[in-house]
Amino acid sequence: MIDQATVDRIIDAANILDVVSDFVTLRKRGVNYIGLCPFHDEKTPSFSVSPSKGICKCFSCGKGGSAVHFIMEHEQLSYYEALKYLAKKYNIEIKERELTDEEKQMQSDRESMLIVNSFAQEYFTNILFEHAEGRSVGLAYFHERGFRDDIIKKFSLGYSLEQRDALFKEAEKRGYKKDYLLKTGLCLEGQNGYVSDRFRGRVIFPVFSLSGKVLAFGGRILKKDDKMAKYVNSPESEVYHKSNELYGIYHAKQSIVKNDCCFLVEGYTDVLSMHQSGIENVVASSGTSLTPGQIRLIHRFTNNIIVLYDGDAAGIKASLRGIDLILKEGMNIKVVLLPDGDDPDSFSRKQSAASFTEYIKSHEVDFIRFKTNLLLESAGEDPIKRAALITDIVQSISIIPDAIVRSVYTKECSRLLDVNEEILLREVNKKKFDQITKENTPSKDNTAVEAEVAKKSEDNIEQDVSSENAPDLPKRRAASPLDTFERSLVRYMIRYGHRVIFSCPDEETGQTFDWAVLPYIMADLQQDEIEFQHPLYSQMAREAVDKYESEGEHLERYFLSHPDPEISKTAVDMVSEKYQLSKIHTKFQKVETEEERLAELVPRALFELKNAIVCMNIKKLRDEIKKAGKEKDTVRITELMSEITVLNGVKAALAKQLGERIISPL
Repeated sequence: MIDQATVDRIIDAANILDVVSDFVTLRKRGVNYIGLCPFHDEKTPSFSVSPSKGICKCFSCGKGGSAVHFIMEHEQLSYYEALKYLAKKYNIEIKERELTDEEKQMQSDRESMLIVNSFAQEYFTNILFEHAEGRSVGLAYFHERGFRDDIIKKFSLGYSLEQRDALFKEAEKRGYKKDYLLKTGLCLEGQNGYVSDRFRGRVIFPVFSLSGKVLAFGGRILKKDDKMAKYVNSPESEVYHKSNELYGIYHAKQSIVKNDCCFLVEGYTDVLSMHQSGIENVVASSGTSLTPGQIRLIHRFTNNIIVLYDGDAAGIKASLRGIDLILKEGMNIKVVLLPDGDDPDSFSRKQSAASFTEYIKSHEVDFIRFKTNLLLESAGEDPIKRAALITDIVQSISIIPDAIVRSVYTKECSRLLDVNEEILLREVNKKKFDQITKENTPSKDNTAVEAEVAKKSEDNIEQDVSSENAPDLPKRRAASPLDTFERSLVRYMIRYGHRVIFSCPDEETGQTFDWAVLPYIMADLQQDEIEFQHPLYSQMAREAVDKYESEGEHLERYFLSHPDPEISKTAVDMVSEKYQLSKIHTKFQKVETEEERLAELVPRALFELKNAIVCMNIKKLRDEIKKAGKEKDTVRITELMSEITVLNGVKAALAKQLGERIISPL
């Protein structure tokens, strides 16, 4: 069996556009890509790929799913065989075996740590807005920096009290274990056994994964204290690996796909300010050099990166190595130098989205040209420094994977550096040859690892993992009049489970209570003792309730990556959108989205299900009346007629709600 951490790595690494493009020629249409379906013959493209959602779907034959399920269908593999296929594609090592008790515990620890992080994020945000110290210190700082409340809430910013163990005490009170508070780095334990909060007295910046899970936190101190670091970050843990994460990627991914470009900045506040100015396709490396894992994360959504620099020459030179890694990934890089005295934070606060974009367009420079000019300035007329500069530029060009791009850059640098193009080309090719030779020469350690993996693969080749681990598919059943309405409710639960649709006062406490979509639907159904009749929808609803807390605001991703193909494909159907609204409809008027109308649509869907149940019961009663009529059972007929009268009354009440759309929350 493949452990869950490895499964997560494979799913996170698998770029749906990259995977599908191996088999289908795609072209861009809006934010998505389309091509001819590989699963049936067609002349008009109906196969759509959504990079932002990580799914594909044929709107003709209905096949599709996540990257895993695409490979399952296309290559006719089981779920775990498809995972192995993708692991090989993305160079992720898999060792198939039964998990030890210790590894099962680690998997459980991982889930528990994510739950603790989610609690901490909510705690910090609540302190920021509801606690006196949070408002006077933390919120005041964010307002002083010019951040609006909507941006503060969008990024779930928070504040940790000065009190030494405020978070720890609240966590213990809520039943969270000390071990997980220590493992996540939220708390520290001294030699005397006293536990304190890591982030006390700091404003908090939660770090979200690509799927929206809270992985870590960054904390900035507000008081002047030379003995304390300005920023403190969560340590590496089972759930957080800094080299594989980017601040803001969760909030930026859709905008990156839409604009086919990603802005790269340095700090948390740079990201916040740009969002506030209307520029959302931005991520931050959080003050560290770029890593291959971070670059691949961006590459999943675009091939184009624009790096924003604040003019600090020392900082620019220090970051050049990370930029070379972007070139190696085959991405297009441009650089923009901001005006003197400005960083992305201060500059974006002075601009609108339009003026910011205009400045970028007029000042962006290709990275190779930028690097050449930068190093030329520092080298001056010194021949030794110029020779070192040429070697550095040659190294950068040589790591570009595309031969045509390498050739173009070589010609351009020949002109800029006043060096014979043939000499440069020869040196570039020499460097490229050395790189290929090095990459294709396995080390002793690698050979041993490959032999071990091959042996274990042979040992497991007869194991039918699909039959042992994949959940049983629901049996085929006759269609029910309720299926459409149950499907609609499950769809709302999966897509919008955590969206708040109503705020109602609590009669006992007087406090306002928020109703989110999923708990609202389940509470309403339980109140009328209604259960889903369709086995698949019933299972999905149960899992949605079970995963509501642990999965946070990404139930959709959980179901799209579900190991049960029936569930995952149903989820794909539920979240896929065949049509995109033309811009002409939004040019002259505001068009409400489905998400904006949830307060109307969700209660209506509940009324429609109840109406369908009533109609179905009335039909059953009428069939029984016919049967009783044949048997001349007048007593039974009277009883049945009485029941129909009651149901007709309920139906009339529901018709009023559905017809006039008079909707009241619970």
